[in-house]
Amino acid sequence: MALVLEHHPLPAAERRERVETGLRRMGLWDFRKALPKQLSGGMRQRVGIARALAVRPALLLLDEPLSALDAQTRELLMEDFLDLWRRERTTAVYVTHNLDEALRLADRVAVLSRRPGRLREIVAVEEPRDARQTPAAQLHLAEVRDRLWHLIRAEAQLADREIADA
Repeated sequence: MALVLEHHPLPAAERRERVETGLRRMGLWDFRKALPKQLSGGMRQRVGIARALAVRPALLLLDEPLSALDAQTRELLMEDFLDLWRRERTTAVYVTHNLDEALRLADRVAVLSRRPGRLREIVAVEEPRDARQTPAAQLHLAEVRDRLWHLIRAEAQLADREIADA
């Protein structure tokens, strides 16, 4: 994790502090001496996030960060993301093909077209993240999900046909 900070003009003590803070923030302090091969997939993802945050970016870019993980690890990392955004107020662009993931994490969902990817629509998710589990919010989120599915359904069917024909 410290490697990302080597070329930043920071004193060694500041680099160590950022590494420690990142590992603690992501719940990995007890694994600070572990080799990458000794970490689970979710732990490696959290190290990557801690590494990205160590440089204190103005914008965090996450391209399908949960796609290769099991359901339990995905759930834990979504909770980590929500907690991180609540505490750090970090702006993030989060790419996913999972509608439920998008609705759980996003303030706004940008729907892109297939090749070439063009912005089709930006859909606001108006329910506060902390209230999205209430029955009223779930009803509204189901409506937003239906709207998103309507926007991508035809292109998803086309993609399936292309795969079947290949």
